[in-house]
Amino acid sequence: MKNILTICLCLIGAYAFSQSTISGKVVDQFNNPIPGANIIVTGTEVGATTDFDGNFEINTQLSGMHELKVLFIGFTTQAKKVDLSKNVIVNFTLVESVQSLDAVVLTGTSTKRSQKETPLSITSFGAKELSKTNTSSQADVLRSVPGITAEGGGGEVASNIFVRGLPSGGQYQFNPLQIDGMPVLSTFGLNSSAHDVYFRNDIGVKSLEFVRGGSSILYGVGSVAGIINYTSVTGSDTPKNVIRTEIASNSRYKADFLTSGPLGGEDSNTYYALSGFYRYDEGPLKTGLATEGFQLRGNIKHVTDKGSVTFSGQFIDDNVQFFLPYPLEGGTRNRPIGNDGEEIFTLQTAAASDISYATPDGIYNSPIEDGVVTKGGYFLTNFKHNFSDDLKLDAKLRYSRYKHQFNLFLDGSGVGGAKAVETQAEYLAARGLTSGSFTLLNGQALPANALLFENRILDRNRPLTELMADFKITKTAGEHNITLGSFISRSKAGDFNVITNYLGEYNDRPELVNLSGYTVNGVTNRGTSYTNRNINSNKIAVFIADEIKLDRWNLDFGIRYERASGDIENEGSDTYTVDNTGIANLDNVKWGNGTWTRGHVSADDFAVALAGLYKVNDNLSAYGNFSRGYFFPELRGTKFDSFGNPNSYDTEKIIQGELGVKYGKDKFSGTAALYAVSLKDRRSVSFVNNGSGGVTEEVDTQDTKTIGLETTWKYRISDEFNFNGSFTFQDHEISKSESNPEFEGNELRRQPNVVSSFGLDYDNQVFDGSLVYNYTGKKFSNDSNSIELDAIGIANLNVGYTFAVGEGDETVRLGMQVFNLFNDEGITEGSPRLNNSQTEEDFFVGRPVLPTRVFLNATFNF
Repeated sequence: MKNILTICLCLIGAYAFSQSTISGKVVDQFNNPIPGANIIVTGTEVGATTDFDGNFEINTQLSGMHELKVLFIGFTTQAKKVDLSKNVIVNFTLVESVQSLDAVVLTGTSTKRSQKETPLSITSFGAKELSKTNTSSQADVLRSVPGITAEGGGGEVASNIFVRGLPSGGQYQFNPLQIDGMPVLSTFGLNSSAHDVYFRNDIGVKSLEFVRGGSSILYGVGSVAGIINYTSVTGSDTPKNVIRTEIASNSRYKADFLTSGPLGGEDSNTYYALSGFYRYDEGPLKTGLATEGFQLRGNIKHVTDKGSVTFSGQFIDDNVQFFLPYPLEGGTRNRPIGNDGEEIFTLQTAAASDISYATPDGIYNSPIEDGVVTKGGYFLTNFKHNFSDDLKLDAKLRYSRYKHQFNLFLDGSGVGGAKAVETQAEYLAARGLTSGSFTLLNGQALPANALLFENRILDRNRPLTELMADFKITKTAGEHNITLGSFISRSKAGDFNVITNYLGEYNDRPELVNLSGYTVNGVTNRGTSYTNRNINSNKIAVFIADEIKLDRWNLDFGIRYERASGDIENEGSDTYTVDNTGIANLDNVKWGNGTWTRGHVSADDFAVALAGLYKVNDNLSAYGNFSRGYFFPELRGTKFDSFGNPNSYDTEKIIQGELGVKYGKDKFSGTAALYAVSLKDRRSVSFVNNGSGGVTEEVDTQDTKTIGLETTWKYRISDEFNFNGSFTFQDHEISKSESNPEFEGNELRRQPNVVSSFGLDYDNQVFDGSLVYNYTGKKFSNDSNSIELDAIGIANLNVGYTFAVGEGDETVRLGMQVFNLFNDEGITEGSPRLNNSQTEEDFFVGRPVLPTRVFLNATFNF
């Protein structure tokens, strides 16, 4: 027994002796601590992140000489040799980098690597950069990313994001929006709501990464074209509080906050972070319908001896207004002048908020005044565990549940033969009426020369429930980092839609109009359009990837297999005649009849990705990547034949390739890449007017191809001043169209040939300022290339003054932002519902860029 105890004590002592501790502090050149910096022992998964005081500590069983590397967005990577045979204290002073090639990459890869060592195209923004670009929508943030066309004219949500010439209707079809490594939606196309309706940016976000290219399809939810990943702030040993207040033109009031720190005493290993906002806004275009709501996000992180467990979640209760195209002046496409002689900025109106009418199910009250409403949230659990220095587990589980409505004003009557804006005589003739008097709802007669605008409201109810799980286990073996993973999801969504026509005058925020014998309370007698659909989606994927790190080469290989299935329920509808109830009495009401058509579809496919990077020297890297991927068609677009059987549900094939270089030395850094994208059997879905006020889905199977050149640069003029930008040229075309062979050879709709940005940044820790100009070249609004839209240039200005208050690091920053500084009125899109039939007439239906808006803010750090 004595011998056994002696041996055990010796083993315990040897194990304890083999443990070494690396500790230290990371600061900038002004001796300010840098929180959130990543410290990694090169060639291993051993590492840590600095707390708010810049301190770090690493416990490891490694011994001997090793390289310790520090990486942080916006700063040059530093490395030092350390002897891990004993406890080590090592401090770092980081110098601001001329660009972010040295920033650590968290997205689209299984290990932490700098951009300079990653064979992918990546754009990173830190918290400071995000605060300068984010004025309202995701488009404001993503507009400066090379290869991206971002349209934000619709307001705060449902931005249209196009990546490297891939054809889509916009939104986030090929590039999911992620929060902390998990997608906001795992299945796109359950309905037409975009990812960003479920999430708003706030000051609790510490970084954004946009990974482009086909290699991003391997991990997690997978992506055809890229991944947009926001990473949240987590707490540390030092408490931190930030409050930001903001006012802006058009009566915008907003307050953001962030608080974080330890939970418990000084020796606690549990930390918290909580952020959120409250906003009231009558803009960005005044409609009389308010934007108002709040969001709370938070996380609790417990650090264990071998990893961490993080619980995070969100609750949102918010509504915003969404803006579609409207009739502009024909020829000039300028904002028009209304009947009252005033400029028209929007034809959306609070006067439509009381629309109601009788249906077979009782009185229907339109929720149009609420706009885009999102209420609900998610709960996410993230387990990270290191079984050893060379074997780690990363597991995420997320449950989401939202009540969501996407109510919007459309862009015209949808009546066949009717003009966008009509005289009173034209209005009668287009509807086969011989006479009638036009009055406002208060009985006042409309002047004989007053123009009319009949429009539709589309009410959409989209509840969503979703469960996701993402498991990855990574084994480090010599030069290899092998990751085996799985992703599963179960999604359920409703898609209830009602379209109602109403008549109004042609003014900014118009009043409703009655036509005797044809409208009641402004609601026309044309009836309604009704659809009701329920969709369930199941996905399961497995993937394996190997990231190989050699002396000069970094090689990535991976393969993914995925199976998706869906259950679709479509309710039938009939046209009813309802009794007069004293409110709007429509002769024809199209409403659900309780019969359902049900179908099940499924498909599976695989993806492969190959990538390699060669480090020519410390300043220059050359890389290339190739992928063969797939995209599951949108389930909502599945058609049924006359016997109720669903049509085929085959995947869309995509091939991508890229060759590029990354260079950084002294005051200059930049990247350049050539890319090619080929998409086969693309189910292009267009929602177009059916001539009777409703909307029908037109599906065309297409092949497309794109080749492009993408460049970025950053030149440091001085320690405080730099010039940066990007330039993208892409040549794209429809190479096959089954429904319209005459479109073959045409350019893709809503895709420009040239996209670029230019920025000047100044920051001396007291005064800071930036001026960014984003240019989007000419593009066609439809596949027929019959409508060309002029180039758009949007300039954004951000300036601030920071001064110390109180003690320590407590500061206040007073700032101002100006969106669309020069008030460009370029058109972001024509009318999707007119699609290839749109013409240039007396009025042109288009969506202008949102007008100039000024924001004033104060940010308190303590």
